[in-house]
Amino acid sequence: MNTSVVKVENLKKVYGKRNQKKYEALKSVDFEMQSGEFVGIMGASGSGKTTLLNMLATFDRPTAGSVKIAGDEISSLKGDHLADFRAKKIGFVFQDFNLIESLTAAENISLPLSLQSVPAGEINTKVENVSRILGIFELLKKYPYELSGGQKQRVACARALVHKPTILFGDEPTGALDSKSARELLNLLTEINEKHKTSILMVTHDAFSASFCSRILFIKDGCINRELLKSEKQTRGGFYQEILDTLGVFEP
Repeated sequence: MNTSVVKVENLKKVYGKRNQKKYEALKSVDFEMQSGEFVGIMGASGSGKTTLLNMLATFDRPTAGSVKIAGDEISSLKGDHLADFRAKKIGFVFQDFNLIESLTAAENISLPLSLQSVPAGEINTKVENVSRILGIFELLKKYPYELSGGQKQRVACARALVHKPTILFGDEPTGALDSKSARELLNLLTEINEKHKTSILMVTHDAFSASFCSRILFIKDGCINRELLKSEKQTRGGFYQEILDTLGVFEP
């Protein structure tokens, strides 16, 4: 039986200081994500999708509402409790990789474990295991400047997965990649989701990337007002076309 990994209720985010004009980025967002799902969030620029992701990933705090990840109300976490939660429960893949240039691939991947004071021998084993899964074992001694965009993003994925987080978040993870590298990364994420049952939530504006998800939430003007669910018999190509058709209606 699936369990809820993300539960969002009446989530609101308002920007603007007192006596200033307020901007309501999220108006009243409700959705639930089950453990092991691969969910995409789509929307035009300014629709609220990045704001929503930042709330879920604990980078920003909501103005009102509830966000629970694996049963924990994250908006109430502060200080060391919040840092500990991030270090253990969340993996995040950024569009621009966010690798530290002065560290090797192995050192970049090991960062979440080093921050938790995991013993060196255990870190080496976990880094080796995740690098083999992502096909980058031979790159571990290289520095980011020696890697291609696709290789950098695989290293970034390995860093996000090495501590076996409860959920992996992706912010336009294919945005900085060429089409071949993007397809390879999406196939890899699909394999990680299906084989290792890793829960993945990915923000994207790209219908091709979204077609690798099992469910799509469409956000517009700070509200989720449409959803697509990929059927078991539906091909990825068929789902891709359905996403395009929905976007055609959804974003005139």
